[in-house]
Amino acid sequence: MGNMMRGVSDRDKHEKDTFDSSPNGLEDEMMVVLQDYPSPDISEPIFRMGEKLRIIAPEAYWWRVRSVQTGKENYIPNSHVARVYHGWLFEGVERQKAEELLCLAGNRVGSFMVRESTKERGLYSLSVKHRGVKHYRILRLDNSWYYISPRLTFQCLEDMINHYSDFSDGLCCALTSPCLSGVTPPSDASPVAPPVVMRRNFDWRKVDRGQLVGTESCSDNNMVSYGVRNSIASYLSFSGSQNKARTRAESRKKKSKSVYTVPNNGLANIDYEEDF
Repeated sequence: MGNMMRGVSDRDKHEKDTFDSSPNGLEDEMMVVLQDYPSPDISEPIFRMGEKLRIIAPEAYWWRVRSVQTGKENYIPNSHVARVYHGWLFEGVERQKAEELLCLAGNRVGSFMVRESTKERGLYSLSVKHRGVKHYRILRLDNSWYYISPRLTFQCLEDMINHYSDFSDGLCCALTSPCLSGVTPPSDASPVAPPVVMRRNFDWRKVDRGQLVGTESCSDNNMVSYGVRNSIASYLSFSGSQNKARTRAESRKKKSKSVYTVPNNGLANIDYEEDF
């Protein structure tokens, strides 16, 4: 397997050469939204943080994209997105933004991303969601092999990801899935509240006891719902059981008292205690 750094660089060069000549091929390019656009303070966002996009047509500072989740097409500033290769290699994502993305709902323990430095191309870090988010610097040898721990070196980043997906081997946990692979952005449609049915002018004094605990009155015309009747019946049954248990306990208590007759043989000074 060839060195991944060379593969990524060659791919970037090829993309720049083909942006104008074959725009249809750009739909295979994956991007992720780094922050809601536009800001919720301005209007309802068209694209939300963590949403996956495909490039339709890039321009100088604005790219026309299509949402993978919703299918919406629109323009977004290139400063609000980051390219994603292989599902886990995020281009130009800073540490804080990586933590925000990994903490989105849907990312589980072991979700990860490899992010390229925003300052120097070719420098990478591994970010992993655990109890928090852990970050590991990925270093390179003179022969361009990669490593996190010097005792384990890998010819390319893909080999490294494959290894740490099988074994934690010093990391906080084994890698499970790329960041955002299972995230579905919230729907724009607001949830519909369930209807509330109320009966006005309800007078408990007019309710017959049979309507509360009786099993024969289960028709729709009953003033008390089935749930209320069931709750009341359960309460009365529980209260009745407790009262019966208390009565039985008091009865046993009375029966267990021993009755003594003080003999006339000079032992009148002995104090006898009731035997419980």
